[in-house]
Amino acid sequence: MDLYVYYRVQAADTAVFLTKITQLQDNLAREYGVRTALKRRPEEQDGLHTWMEVYLEVAEGFEAKLEQAVATTALPSMIVGKRHVEYFLDLTLCA
Repeated sequence: MDLYVYYRVQAADTAVFLTKITQLQDNLAREYGVRTALKRRPEEQDGLHTWMEVYLEVAEGFEAKLEQAVATTALPSMIVGKRHVEYFLDLTLCA
């Protein structure tokens, strides 16, 4: 399954946040062998950007490892509101 995590960050924090989230994803890719992607909505709303982390073909239990990794960074203090986690199946693999 693929794991998607979305949340909002102050637009003013974009440069610092981008550096930190990229480091986190690089570390997770190296440690757990997952493919990652990072996305952000192009528009700003109320001074906030919506960001999305993508982790492809994750193993069972990866979400807990991800949350532990995030907790050891400054990322939670930069996120406005909560991180929303969703899973999706790749239907081309299921057919």
